[in-house]
Amino acid sequence: MKIDTDLPRLVRELPHVEIPMPDGTRLAARIWMPDGAENAPVPAILEYIPYRKNDKTLERDAARAPWLAARDYAYVRVDLRGTGESEGVMEDEYTEFELADGCDVIAWIADQAWCDGGVGIVGISWGGFNGLQLAALRPPALKAVVTICSTDDRYADDIHYMGGVPLVEQLSWASVMFGINTLPPDPAHVGERWRDMWHRRLDESGLWLDTWLRHQTRDAFWQHGSVCEDWDDIEVPVYAVSGWADGYCSAVFRLVENLRGPAKGIVGPWAHRYPHLGAPGPAIDWLSEETRWWDHWLKGHDTGIMDEEPLRLFLQQSAPPRSHYASREGHWIAEPSWPSPNVTPMVLGLGADGSLGGDADRSGAPLSVCSPLWVGLHGGKWCSYAHPGDQPGDQRRDDAGSLVFETAPLDSDLHLVGDAHLSLRCRVDRPVAQIAARLVDVAPDGTAARVSYGLLNLNHHGGHAAPATLVPGEEMSVSLSFKHMAQSLPAGHRLRLSLSTTYFPIAWPAPEPVTLTVLPAASELRLPVRADAGPRLPDFAPPRSGTPLDVSFHEPPRSEWRVGEDLDTGRIVIEIGDHEGAATIEPQQFYHSAEGKERYSILPSDPASAEGEVTWIHEMSRDGWRVKTETQTRMTCDAEFYHIVAKLRAWDGATLEREHDWSVSIPRDHS
Repeated sequence: MKIDTDLPRLVRELPHVEIPMPDGTRLAARIWMPDGAENAPVPAILEYIPYRKNDKTLERDAARAPWLAARDYAYVRVDLRGTGESEGVMEDEYTEFELADGCDVIAWIADQAWCDGGVGIVGISWGGFNGLQLAALRPPALKAVVTICSTDDRYADDIHYMGGVPLVEQLSWASVMFGINTLPPDPAHVGERWRDMWHRRLDESGLWLDTWLRHQTRDAFWQHGSVCEDWDDIEVPVYAVSGWADGYCSAVFRLVENLRGPAKGIVGPWAHRYPHLGAPGPAIDWLSEETRWWDHWLKGHDTGIMDEEPLRLFLQQSAPPRSHYASREGHWIAEPSWPSPNVTPMVLGLGADGSLGGDADRSGAPLSVCSPLWVGLHGGKWCSYAHPGDQPGDQRRDDAGSLVFETAPLDSDLHLVGDAHLSLRCRVDRPVAQIAARLVDVAPDGTAARVSYGLLNLNHHGGHAAPATLVPGEEMSVSLSFKHMAQSLPAGHRLRLSLSTTYFPIAWPAPEPVTLTVLPAASELRLPVRADAGPRLPDFAPPRSGTPLDVSFHEPPRSEWRVGEDLDTGRIVIEIGDHEGAATIEPQQFYHSAEGKERYSILPSDPASAEGEVTWIHEMSRDGWRVKTETQTRMTCDAEFYHIVAKLRAWDGATLEREHDWSVSIPRDHS
């Protein structure tokens, strides 16, 4: 990472600015702007998220925002209502309140003396989501969007459900926000109000997992904020960014394909990170690329960015399977549109002998599989953060519990760019069932690397809005889509299609063990094949940023992923640790620490044995002020219900200020 210490303009930082909302609530902002902007107004860039502008994101923001501000932008980092130093309570993601506030914030920014009236919005993850959602509401001052690691579809392509299958990531993410929602505002900025603001958050933020599990189908709850419901709502230019290890890579393709306004997309090798912090590498000089976008749309400068092809992809080379990569080999390619004329479908038949190809033997008997519940153990996380263990490892054990179809060794390199589709004629022996399908790159030595995958709740095969109980033994035709990819398989490798009836701990298992029977003669796999791997585009420049924040770490950030197996019962246990570090932010002498622990376990033949538990401990202090919060969420199930037990504890110094408990059971709706 190149550190730019000599910025082209002096930058002024306003650590705490309060923005009034129409109902009297005040939202907190941290603003960086070029010195003298009040007399020479500049465009503004808004980032609008719940992750606390004074501490949790400050290290990242301090290396990014001044860099952009020095190039004649005002960077405005706003905490959502009920987070950080903002007043109010946050009760869920992307609420009507959040979006209405966002429109009011944009109008307030545009009206400031230091702003020339033009505003762009940028964000990764939550901020990428609400950037699209705010664009769909068309606030007049909003001129352009950069959306990173986000989605257009809150139901089918987010941490909640995938193909109608409940994701274990939903428990993980709900627990993250459960912890963040317990954190108080900083008394240094809000004074004695901090305690009342804190108490209200502790008492009123609620248990989000309960809410999400009560919406197991694509209903109005998920349609709200899903911009794919009406693409024409977004008229401003959008730059969409993601990575192959991220959970949200497919949204980039849909946005480029469907938005009627100017749209660009880029997908690198990265996990859920900004591209200049991208891992697996190579990271890129994203700040310069982003500035080209803003200069074009907020300043009217001809930067050449819109003369380039709209979709840029990192075509990954085959790599041995690892649960963590420092970097991936490959090169950049471009597509003139999506769908691309460079990509054509290749149809492979499923053979009754386990073959996969145009000449597969399709005359034999149906094939069946009832997967043990440890299949999925090597799947990593739905959304990788480039932590050790959270990307898919060697697939051979998972494949041992799956129904597999495999090509002969490839005669030449195979370049897969886009989303594959599986058309399956099948039947099951239970009224509720799911299927996981994986594309696997099998090397000559037998090692097996996952290239892409998809999930489908078979009760949703007619649509996600109105699932139906399956009739055991009755044949059905289903279509399953895989996550997008850009991957080269070299000659001599094989492509494997692996089908399983479970995929834990990515997917919560169906209520009963299921036997899936596939009719190969009536099934096929459609692959997106690029004729060649070129032309090769020049690499981006290496990453750069502004001067890092002065932070002293008492404990460095660390993560771990451990898998254990009880050889008597067969119970598999996955333990994940995520310590964000214990650190003091030196300029404000603010100490903060956050540590999360996740534990998932299951018996090999009993879906009702599935368990998940996540705890988070947060601590903050300064000059004798000290708070600590602990949250714990435990999820179990039986054949009819999901069960949630949750606890919240909050201390002011040694005094236990709040203690809340939840215990709820939620009916399973065809899941």
